[in-house]
Amino acid sequence: MEVERVQAIASLSATVDDIPPEFIRSEEEQPGITTYRGPVPEIPVIDLVKVGHEDQDELVHAIATAAREWGIFQLVNHGIPEEVICKLQRVGREFFELPQEEKEKYASLTEPSKLEGYGTKLQKDLEGKKSWVDFLFHNIWPPAHVNHAAWPKIPSDYRAVNEEYAKYLVELVDKMLAILSKGIGLEDDALKKANGGEDLEFLLKINYYPPCPRPDLALGVVAHTDMSAITILVPNDVPGLQVFKDDHWFDAKYVPNAIIVHIGDQIEILSNGYYKSVLHRTTVNKEKVRMSWPVFCSPPPEAIIGPLPKLVNSDTTAKYKTKKYKDYAYCKLNKLPQ
Repeated sequence: MEVERVQAIASLSATVDDIPPEFIRSEEEQPGITTYRGPVPEIPVIDLVKVGHEDQDELVHAIATAAREWGIFQLVNHGIPEEVICKLQRVGREFFELPQEEKEKYASLTEPSKLEGYGTKLQKDLEGKKSWVDFLFHNIWPPAHVNHAAWPKIPSDYRAVNEEYAKYLVELVDKMLAILSKGIGLEDDALKKANGGEDLEFLLKINYYPPCPRPDLALGVVAHTDMSAITILVPNDVPGLQVFKDDHWFDAKYVPNAIIVHIGDQIEILSNGYYKSVLHRTTVNKEKVRMSWPVFCSPPPEAIIGPLPKLVNSDTTAKYKTKKYKDYAYCKLNKLPQ
């Protein structure tokens, strides 16, 4: 059955001030109604070079505090060269500019344990609503888990660019997990080991949000927390990320050359609730294409995830169930009780 892509719908809607009804969210979700219009607190921005150079303990404190109070922070001077990120953005943009028949070669065949390919609808929506986004998923790390058949052949340097980005990203994720481990009084490798060690899987998603005639009514991605351990996201320069904090939806400020770090569900579980998985959503723009490149760093399917034993004692009980990651992911994707 042919699937109508949002990019195609957007091109047909370019001359009208309307969108199909399945994209119109309820009043409780519509960003035109629910976005906070008062003074906006800013998501923490952490300079890895400045803070880390002056005092490693200060860096640990800054990141741990952001992860606990916000569940999200932005990193500048993160160690991934600007030219590497620019190339990542270029090849992703070029893929979505290809003719539709070329993109459809990578159409998603989503399985419970595997998310790879090109698509539109991902999670179940109990009300039958749709999100204003097309996407491309594929694993980028570790090499043994990469299926290059899911990687676009066009542009021709797509593979080389993504492999280069992955090498820098692995170093950054290792650093973040080590700092977050220190922040809860554990050894540097505690959180990485708990998430599968060298088998930690890196799943890239490219989100493509076309211009939308009614951005006040639609959402690019609905409110959710990431089921990953940690998510590293590269945005383009069109704002759209919103974070829920203090009972309000706030716009995230675009910071040039910054990378956004989301705490995911698995780190919240492993830390027994000390760190918070951030509730967030994505809005869309009336005139401009918004894109983002999140990488979801998650345990392998058979990894058993639960509160770390050192964080559970007679005074602090386990706040979460212990289960295999694949079982957690299945329930989350299908909106089943955990």
